[in-house]
Amino acid sequence: MPDFSVFDLVPITQGSTPEIALDHALELAQKAEGWGYKRYWVAEHHNIPGIASAATSVIIGYIAGGTKTIRVGAGGVMLPNHAPLLIAEQFGTLETLYPGRIDLGLGRAPGADRQTMRALRREPMDSDQFPQDVLELQQLLGPANPGYPVKAVPGMGTHVPIWILGSSLYGAQLAAQLGLPYSFAAHFAPKLLLEALAVYRAHFQPSDKLKKPHAMACVNVIAAETDAEARKLFTSTQQSITNIIRGKRSQLPCPIDDIESYWTPPEKVHTQDWLARSFVGSAETVKKGLKEFIEETKVEEVMVNSAIYDHPARLRSYEILSGAIRDLEALSPKLSMAGNPKV
Repeated sequence: MPDFSVFDLVPITQGSTPEIALDHALELAQKAEGWGYKRYWVAEHHNIPGIASAATSVIIGYIAGGTKTIRVGAGGVMLPNHAPLLIAEQFGTLETLYPGRIDLGLGRAPGADRQTMRALRREPMDSDQFPQDVLELQQLLGPANPGYPVKAVPGMGTHVPIWILGSSLYGAQLAAQLGLPYSFAAHFAPKLLLEALAVYRAHFQPSDKLKKPHAMACVNVIAAETDAEARKLFTSTQQSITNIIRGKRSQLPCPIDDIESYWTPPEKVHTQDWLARSFVGSAETVKKGLKEFIEETKVEEVMVNSAIYDHPARLRSYEILSGAIRDLEALSPKLSMAGNPKV
C-alpha cells in the first residue's frame, strides 16, 4: 500500500485573491496532517493568474510553520530558474527551521512562457545544465568539503532529500542514474507514465541516498458524496485545461452543469487526454479507481491534486479520500500510511 500525499498549486478561484488562496492552503495542510497524509507539496509557476505558488520556498516556510508533522516541500522548484547556491541556502534554511520535514523536488522545465523566462533572466538553453545543477545542489547540501570553495550557510550538511520530477523519460533516466526518488506528473501528462516508471526501475543505480527505486505518481482526485456531485466539481478543472488549450490561462472557474456546452469536440478529446489519470466520484468510485491504479503502476507513493472551486468541498474531497485510503489499507493489513520512513 503506497503513501498518499497532497499536491497544491494554491489555486486562486474566480473572484478571489492570492491572500485567500494562501489562507486556504494552510488550512488544507493542517487538515491533511490530521487525516494522515505524508507530504504537502507546492509547485513553482510564474505569471499565471490562477496560481499563487510562485514564491515556492516562502510558501513552504508558511505551511511548515503552521503544521507540526507533515513533510512539506517543492513539487517542485524549477531549477533552471535559479542558481543552485540560492536553492541550497533557501532549503537549507527551511530544513534548519523545520528539521526532518522538508523535501526538495526538482524540475527541468522553466514553469513559464518565453516572455516570463526573459523576466526571470533565464534562457531556454539553461535547462541543458540541469544534471550538472542537480549535482552541484547535492554537493552544497551535503557534508562539508574542504576542496569545494563555496558553502551554503545554512544548507551544508542538512542533506535535504532531493527528488527528480518529470513528465517525460528524461527525468526518469536522470533519477535512475543518480539513485534518487522519482515523481511523475501524471495529473497533466499521463501518456508516458508507465514507460517512465519502467525506465526508472530498469536503470536505477543504488546510491548512498536510496538503495532501491522509489517512485511517486501525481494524479487528480475529486471525491464527493455522489458521483454526480464529483463530476460537477471536476468541471472546474476541465474548464481550466480547455482554457489552456485555447491559449488563455485564468483563475480557477466555478463548476458548471453541462461541460459539453463549454468545449468543442477536439477540445474535449485533448482535455480528456490531459486528464486521463483522474479519479472522480464517490468514495467507492475513487477507491476502486485508485486500487486499479496502484496495482497497475506499483508506485510507492501517490500524490493527489484536487483543484476544486469551493474550498469546503475541496477539504471534503481530501477527507473522503482519506477514508478510502483507510479502506484500501484494510486490504493490505501489513502496510500502513506511515510508509517508508527513509524517503
